[in-house]
Amino acid sequence: MDTQHLNSLFRGRIGYTNTDKLSFTDLNDILELTGRTIPFENMCIMENRIQPVTIPGLVDKILIKGEGGLCYELNTLFHAFLLANGFDAALVRGIVYNAEKQAYSAAGRTHVTIMLQHDGCHYIADTGFGGNLPLRLVPMTGEPVESANGHFRVRPAEGEHAEHGDQLFEMKLRHKDDDWRPGFAFDSKQPIGLEECNSIQRTIAEHSESNFNKRPLITRLTTSGSITLTDTSLTISDNGVIHKETIQPKQFAELRVQYFE
Repeated sequence: MDTQHLNSLFRGRIGYTNTDKLSFTDLNDILELTGRTIPFENMCIMENRIQPVTIPGLVDKILIKGEGGLCYELNTLFHAFLLANGFDAALVRGIVYNAEKQAYSAAGRTHVTIMLQHDGCHYIADTGFGGNLPLRLVPMTGEPVESANGHFRVRPAEGEHAEHGDQLFEMKLRHKDDDWRPGFAFDSKQPIGLEECNSIQRTIAEHSESNFNKRPLITRLTTSGSITLTDTSLTISDNGVIHKETIQPKQFAELRVQYFE
């Protein structure tokens, strides 16, 4: 894959007009634009359009056709974009914590995120965690960062969390959380590649406990909150005010175009 072409297409997709070489300090702006432009969605799984996870395939799907994707697609593409801009980054695998069940996902280690190294420090860069995106690089030092979406931190996993990885991503979402809660645990010492991403895709598509093979879901962040569309509802969050309306199945396609294309 021509990295210059990928770089240009990605910047165009998120509306980043600066053509200069990216610096480390540019990445927070890039992450914010990405989270507000490219939807987190499972339409390929729901429409039985699953394709092997490859960089050319992701470029075609997300950058040319203008679709979104799940973590193993969004973060894999963003990882390729980081490499194309000369950054030192690796994909790593984690497992999502279900706050309602107070347990880790029974589907297993299906979250893909990015670990970036700069000047001897490590950070998490995640564009594939739905409405929980930090929109910022999160240092792996325990130091919290703040964005329009809340507060986020990464610290060494302890107790039950250490059974699932050596690091824990935590969040305190704006207008939602009063205290820190686990997002996902991950293993920082075992980078993964496309083979593992394809395995994760199969699990998400087929596992009985997968959250993404039962009903359509499309969501993205906005400057004041988020927009989420399912087959039965449209939910718009605006500065903490939630407006949720029931929709009919025939409205889904029209609302998808209106809010996500």
